[in-house]
Amino acid sequence: MPCGIIGGMSTMTMPETDTRTETTDQTSDDRPEMFHYVQKDKIAESAVMGTFVVALCGEVFPVTKSPKPGSPVCPDCKEIFESLPPGGKK
Repeated sequence: MPCGIIGGMSTMTMPETDTRTETTDQTSDDRPEMFHYVQKDKIAESAVMGTFVVALCGEVFPVTKSPKPGSPVCPDCKEIFESLPPGGKK
């Protein structure tokens, strides 16, 4: 799965903290190198329609795979996610 990047990245506030990991990076044998946290409500739309999602770290890509337990997570996404208040409250 190729990773799509949209030029001119901008800062984006995530409206909720209920996220799920998704992958962008691929190895040569089609295993994901790492998964990213994205908005939960955007996952299905991206998977079906091919629209792009923005991960907490700023990575932009279409959702094509779901993580399995123990899959590696993007360290930037993980750090941002862990710094967010629980339950989507500010």
